[in-house]
Amino acid sequence: MQPTMSPTNNGSSSSEPFPPFNNDHYDHSDADELDLLDDTDTAAILDNDPLQPQQQQPLSFKRKQKQSGIFSQPARLFNALTGRANPPRNSTDIPPPQPIPNLSGATRLDYVPGNGSKGDSLPTDWLAEGPGRRVGYEDLTAIDWIFEYTKERQRQRTLLSRTTSLGFPLLGFLQRVLDASQVWVILILSGLAVGTLTAGIDVTTDWLGDIKYGFCSTVDGGAFYLSKTACCYGYDEISKCQGWKTWGNALGATSKGGVWFAEYAVYLVLAVVFALSASVLVKEYAVYAKHSGIPEIKTVLGGFIIRRFLGLWTLITKSLGLVLAVASGMWLGKEGPLVHVACCCANLFIKLFPSINNNEARKREVLSAAAASGISVAFGSPIGGVLFSLEQLSYYFPDKTMWQSFVCAMTAAMVLEAFDPFRSGKLVMYQVTYSSVWHGFELVPFVLLGLLGGVYGGLFIKANMWVARWRKSATWLPGPVIQVVAVAILTALLNYPNNYMRAQCSDLVSNLFSECSKLTDDQFGLCKTGAASAGTIILLIFAAVLGFFLAAITFGLQIPAGIILPSMAIGALVGRAIGIIVEIWQHNHPNFIAFRSCEPDVPCITPGTYAIIGAAAALGGVTRMTVSIVVIMFELTGALTYVLPIMVAVMISKWVGDAFSRRGIYESWIHFNEYPYLDNSEEIPIPDIPASQIMTRIEDLVVLTATGHTIASLRAVMEQHPYRGFPVVSDPREAILLGYISRAELGYILHTSTQPPRLLPPETEAFFVHQPLADVRSTLDLRQWMDQTPLTLPSRSRLHLAVGYFQKLGLRYVMFVDRGVLQGLLTKKDVWYVLNGAEETRRTAGEGGGGMGMGMGDVGRGEEIGMGMGMAREGGQGEREGLLGVRDGEEMEPVSPIGDSGSNLL
Repeated sequence: MQPTMSPTNNGSSSSEPFPPFNNDHYDHSDADELDLLDDTDTAAILDNDPLQPQQQQPLSFKRKQKQSGIFSQPARLFNALTGRANPPRNSTDIPPPQPIPNLSGATRLDYVPGNGSKGDSLPTDWLAEGPGRRVGYEDLTAIDWIFEYTKERQRQRTLLSRTTSLGFPLLGFLQRVLDASQVWVILILSGLAVGTLTAGIDVTTDWLGDIKYGFCSTVDGGAFYLSKTACCYGYDEISKCQGWKTWGNALGATSKGGVWFAEYAVYLVLAVVFALSASVLVKEYAVYAKHSGIPEIKTVLGGFIIRRFLGLWTLITKSLGLVLAVASGMWLGKEGPLVHVACCCANLFIKLFPSINNNEARKREVLSAAAASGISVAFGSPIGGVLFSLEQLSYYFPDKTMWQSFVCAMTAAMVLEAFDPFRSGKLVMYQVTYSSVWHGFELVPFVLLGLLGGVYGGLFIKANMWVARWRKSATWLPGPVIQVVAVAILTALLNYPNNYMRAQCSDLVSNLFSECSKLTDDQFGLCKTGAASAGTIILLIFAAVLGFFLAAITFGLQIPAGIILPSMAIGALVGRAIGIIVEIWQHNHPNFIAFRSCEPDVPCITPGTYAIIGAAAALGGVTRMTVSIVVIMFELTGALTYVLPIMVAVMISKWVGDAFSRRGIYESWIHFNEYPYLDNSEEIPIPDIPASQIMTRIEDLVVLTATGHTIASLRAVMEQHPYRGFPVVSDPREAILLGYISRAELGYILHTSTQPPRLLPPETEAFFVHQPLADVRSTLDLRQWMDQTPLTLPSRSRLHLAVGYFQKLGLRYVMFVDRGVLQGLLTKKDVWYVLNGAEETRRTAGEGGGGMGMGMGDVGRGEEIGMGMGMAREGGQGEREGLLGVRDGEEMEPVSPIGDSGSNLL
């Protein structure tokens, strides 16, 4: 059989090259990264294979007959009361099935029909039918949700069959309870770990951030390792604290100008050292620890494989790097990265339970629940964390996951509260309470804050994406570490002269949110007499504008960095400024008609409430979240009366932000990195065209026929055509679709069949259909490794229907057949390109090899409907560049050879 291939095809299910299967090249150093297995792991695969039952009693897929009691039928009830014998049931006793030899020497089960005759048993090849066996997923590929859930159902049936056959019903019940409790154990352990890690991050960040200004001396029992707050614990005003020494005094500066310059110099040096250390940690130990990680988490939860992204080294590097990055004073936050930290913790505990670790779909449900604990400890908001995971992160979020998310988030919040890292009883530093109420006329400035928040979100996303594209295209820029150092120097130079920018973002937000009547230590002078002046307003606005530009160039650098807290700080600065303006207006014109509802001799305007509404509006504009932001802000303030103004501001900010772009900051980064993420809830405009205009036609596919192969010829096909998988057809003339075999499974079985114990020669016959006369000892049956039930659609189907399949079912590919004849194939990456309009990327991203998406016959139609055409990238640098943030010519972190294969991510 000769495979057919067009010079510009996209491969069977893949558009990017894939290296030949070579088991010697796989990196087995980290179990978290291991995907395809070597010879020593063959038994493990067979043991964990749901299609190879291990129990003595075989599985039965027949519907169990319901046990009928005496009340189920009137005749049986009457016989029971009168003592008469019940008539025999109209059923046939089914003899137990007998195990028969499998092709590989293992045990396979055969079912005997109801007539009791062993001669009427099903064909001995029944096990080969179905979704097929799998060896795992390559790096940078999508999972098969349907197969994973099928595997879990089969595992549950195996467990039920094994436990019910025990002689002790209670023991079987306990085994099922223990199996069901594994998820809860993982989530509780994850909550404990996340709460503990967050407490350590908060304490260490607070200490390192204060080191830039001074240190705690031994006066009054202090110690160098104490932060400013801990050193001055018990003082109402920190300025009166004797134990805290500033660097100006410690260095012996006498004049006021000398003290200022000495402290400026120390601040600059330490800020750069912290940023440099964080960048070097990320570059040398775990490049996946950069950024916030939320775009990648969304993609992973959508069914994408990114090896090492949730590994142990990533967790360690993310935690340490986050402490250093936040302490440097750059305009970034730790709230978003804490979600990544929480998922890393959950992933480590998942490895303790093979039943969950070996099922990618169940693993993603646990990660969705664990992600809620990250936001829970970031804002002290357990309910907000659950809603954040539901609204922003999760691709699949059933009811049970919501309950699991709540338990994990509650556990993490309770642990953090037990540690009390700030010694204030607060989970986060900027947690405040309000005793005042708002007035009807204040809805006007609240609406204005919503408008400004939406404008900020839209402009920030455009500015940040422009910087990211410029950074990627400018080949003359230095390496990522030098870029971090340059931005850190610029940030420190601009921060220190402005009192509002000099402080840590959490301290700034805490003071901006505070109500003056309850503020004991006014570090920024916002509540002193005369603070409500034009000078204060100008400084606040100036700090917000500078923070906007600094955050735009910081988010995207190769350091752990979140955008949630900087956005809140910018919104709070603008909100506080508008609150001061309204306060001045009301104070100077108390008889104005709008202010007649104010009570006399009582402060009418609370600028702190404007700050929190401005923060919510800015956060809504940049992330496009709604419900979760309102709940988070409510849990931060505890003021139920301000829920309505926050809702109004967030709603308006989302509307205004959507006018700029439908994508939030995280979706924009997913699009920038070209991750194949299809949001199943987003209303994406889909071209009203037949799917046949997008699919790769059969004449452009590499296909395998059912028979006529040898091990050597299949290896030759894999070496010549490096694609992710191959459709299997009956013969080249009729092309009746029989199934689909992935490159991973085909390469694995070809490799293991030539190794002990089978040691088949290269000329061994291989086939994909049942061969009754074939010698099982000298031939290779590939049916059990082939998906014989791929989802198919008629080639006349509209693209809307095909996209719905990918979005709702999480498919990797869809076959198009007419009356059983293969017509073409569509992959997840093809759909992503069509929906995201990446025509320029597809046109310029590679020349010669493996077209992605449309076949040669679609060129004209593709141009007519305005969709991009071109070749796919070879070498697979696209996703790696997006994920690792490197450019051509730069050194890239080693990844699995499978991940290097290309950019079509099934």
